[in-house]
Amino acid sequence: MKSSLSLLHKYPFEKLTLLKQGIKTLSNKQHIALSIGEPKHQPPSFIADELCRQITGISKYPSTKGLPELRKTMSAWFTQRFNISTDLIDPESQILPVNGTREALFSFVQACVDPDENSTILIPNPFYQIYEGAALLAGCKPYYLNATEESGFLPDFDNIEPKLWLSCKILFICTPGNPAGYTFNENQLKKLIELSQKYDFIIASDECYSEIYADENNKPLSLLQVAASIGHDNFEKCIVFHSLSKRSNVPGLRSGFVAGDKNIIQDFFKYRTYHGCAMPLYAQHASIVAWQDEQHVSNNRDLYRQKFKIFNEILGHKIKIEIPPAGFYIWLKVEGSAEKFSKQLFIEQNMTVLPGNYLSRSVDGIDPGYDRVRIALVSTLDECREAAERILEFLNK
Repeated sequence: MKSSLSLLHKYPFEKLTLLKQGIKTLSNKQHIALSIGEPKHQPPSFIADELCRQITGISKYPSTKGLPELRKTMSAWFTQRFNISTDLIDPESQILPVNGTREALFSFVQACVDPDENSTILIPNPFYQIYEGAALLAGCKPYYLNATEESGFLPDFDNIEPKLWLSCKILFICTPGNPAGYTFNENQLKKLIELSQKYDFIIASDECYSEIYADENNKPLSLLQVAASIGHDNFEKCIVFHSLSKRSNVPGLRSGFVAGDKNIIQDFFKYRTYHGCAMPLYAQHASIVAWQDEQHVSNNRDLYRQKFKIFNEILGHKIKIEIPPAGFYIWLKVEGSAEKFSKQLFIEQNMTVLPGNYLSRSVDGIDPGYDRVRIALVSTLDECREAAERILEFLNK
């Protein structure tokens, strides 16, 4: 792994720091940061209360597999949320708690593929950079699938050659997507499941934004939900990742889970017993109460809907605001370079957004993030309103 460290790109926020280095803003306005997807909504108090009640748990070692009550709670939430029969997700063999999806996505790849320069890991482009880093440090080649406006902000799988599918060991999908917020429909997920069976690769579905969506009557689907609907109920080659970070506004709790193919889960569990990454007991107990409550999640969605509405009302007449089906990002198309736009916005308005090309790579002469910026609507309603007004002032100049 050490020899591959030099292959890693700078992390997006490290690039952003370098972009702003030595630059002074001309504005005396208070800084607004909408660059990082870190939820700022107030977490429900009952989660903190449970943490305090369980703090004595620091005197005990936690198990890698987690408390049986936690796994049962995760299984119950998942089957109810995605309308799956309760007997299809066994808490003992098909659920594994993890310290957030970031840690899990990375370590999962290390546990599930062998180093081989001829093996590829397919990832959407733009993407969450952990996918790329995990592929490179596992000794595999990342292959970037452009997700552009023309393809509905999802990768176009129809034009992939059989040779590439044959070399594929893991296909990463992100649904709802980061940054564009678009989701895979039932037919698309069915097709990917069929391809994974035909070509023998794992589908790793990052679903950490699944609980932030615009329409209560059109909730994002899960890979396992679709697999169950077509009778693929052993979930072979299918793994999903879920987290409390966005759902419950507790990114610092570092709590989530993986679910799916029991054979893959078994290997991943074995890896994790050596990896030394068991979730602390107090976090496990707090996670139980978080997964058991839906009201705070509903309230959370309402706040994001209001912020999308604010941005559209203030900026919609000036620039196209694409309100995505899910997630909390605006994937804003700008004129020219996203880096130039972001830099000048900071100089003139003391506001930070993320250049889209920090989340993407240029493939076949196309960089899906070149002329887009990611705006994370994570701050307060008032600050998001102020941010929209500053962008309008910037555009008018």
